[in-house]
Formats: sequence, C-alpha cells, structure tokens
Amino acid sequence: MSDLIRKYQELSPEAGCDEAGRGCLAGPVVAAAVILDPKKPIARLNDSKQLSAKNRMLLRAEIMDKALAFGIGIVDHTEIDQINILNASILAMHKALDQLSIRPQFVLVDGNRFKPYQNLPHACMIKGDARFEAIAAASILAKTERDILMSELHKSYPMYAWEKNQGYPTLAHRKAITQFGVSPHHRLTFQLLSPNQQLDLFD
Repeated sequence: MSDLIRKYQELSPEAGCDEAGRGCLAGPVVAAAVILDPKKPIARLNDSKQLSAKNRMLLRAEIMDKALAFGIGIVDHTEIDQINILNASILAMHKALDQLSIRPQFVLVDGNRFKPYQNLPHACMIKGDARFEAIAAASILAKTERDILMSELHKSYPMYAWEKNQGYPTLAHRKAITQFGVSPHHRLTFQLLSPNQQLDLFD
C-alpha cells in the first residue's frame, strides 16, 4: 500500500492539484485536479517524478477509472508569455478544478503559491506530491497529459526531441535551438539560451 497520506483535513470531498511543465522552454503548462474515492485505493500511487514512464501511464488509467472526479487544465505557451509562468500555472489548476464533475469542499495544492478558487478553503503543500495521495494522483495526470501533448508536437518539430526531453532545458534541447532557431511553441519570455547567443524565429 501507498505510504502517502490519504487526506489533509476533514472536509469532503478534498481535491488535490498539481502542474507539470513549469520549468520547460516550450509547450504548455498542464495541471490536474483529482478527487480520489476512499473506497477504491490505488496501491502503487506515488509522486510522478518517482515513477517510470510506463508506470505513470498504468497509474493514469487506474486513476481515471477509480477517481470520483478528475479534471485537466492547459495554458499554452502564448498565454504563459503574456501572464508569466506562475500565473499560468495557477490558471491551469483553476481550469482543472473547473472540469471536476463534483464540487470539492477543500483544495490541496502542490507548492507554495495559489490563488483562491471560488472561495473554497485551500492549503499549499511543499513537495505535496510526495506526501498526499490526491496531489500525487494529480501529478501523474498532469505529467502524462503533458507528455502526450509534447509527443504530438514532436511529430511536427522532431529536431528538438520533445518526445525525450518534453521541452525541458536539456543540453540537447538548447543545442537544437541554437542550430534550428525557435519554434512557434517556444516560450519567448524564457531564457532559451545564454544572452550572447543569437536566435532565429521560424516564419
């Protein structure tokens, strides 16, 4: 069984929220909100970062099957550039909460920053994805959804190897930006390369 904590407080239902892609150079930020069913435990539930890609996808299916409700919110690179990544991450979580078929009474958020959602009480938890079941489940849905989106974008822009790096600032990704320029999906307000390097934009 999971060593994660089932609930933070006594109000029910409690929704866990997390996001994926905040530190990427390209693509959207994706958030998920999950209300778990206490009658349907998920034994292998864990922080998405501690799981293999295969196990994340297996757990994704189990979470979607067993959860009382789940939602996914997406904010694209254009809006990230307009409102900054912190606001975009919070907006994505709000969009995920909007998708829930059950209204939560409490929102448990990974990290240390959040804006109130529909006047519901909430708590922010540093490393909450490694501590609480609902946040761990949300982290898995957010991560897998974003990986799927980046794999689709990779088909049009294979030179950046987004199916491997998912848009994160790996050395190979930065080298590809140097060689091929900036794609239409890169976040132009991010430090894509060192300041003394020249970038070309795709038409």
